[in-house]
Amino acid sequence: MSQQLPIQPQGTPARPNLMQNDPFSKPGYTDSFYDTVGGHPTFVKLIDVFYDGVADDELLRPMYPEEDLAPAKRRFLMFLEQYWGGPTTYGEERGHPRLRMRHMPFEVTPEAKDRWLKHMHHAIDSLELSPLHDATLRDYMDRAALSMVNAAAPRTNT
Repeated sequence: MSQQLPIQPQGTPARPNLMQNDPFSKPGYTDSFYDTVGGHPTFVKLIDVFYDGVADDELLRPMYPEEDLAPAKRRFLMFLEQYWGGPTTYGEERGHPRLRMRHMPFEVTPEAKDRWLKHMHHAIDSLELSPLHDATLRDYMDRAALSMVNAAAPRTNT
């Protein structure tokens, strides 16, 4: 028995199934969010404003080991665009996001989460989205940031 691909609008490539029952692989309700909020330019602005804050943050900046933040910006942009219904470049290049696993090497304390959210909320504010889209994006970021916390306090090397 062969698996049938979902019917796509003409010219739209089918999304690869990365994992069954995974909303990242089957965005469903998020398919139109990306376009509704302005597509690529909106997400580029979100990422640029966010990383402007991270660049000068003494707690968060060390979590980005690359001297240049451009690679981190690109990865986050690709992830968010795919999650919200845009291009599937992230999955094609990097596979499933495995966010907790990818962030485990970094000490993500409640304070780091709060700093991350401060910069992200500022970036969301800069987009001037409708109240519904603002709340939707903010809620996702709040939940995602909370799920990354992996340390109660800074680790000590004693």
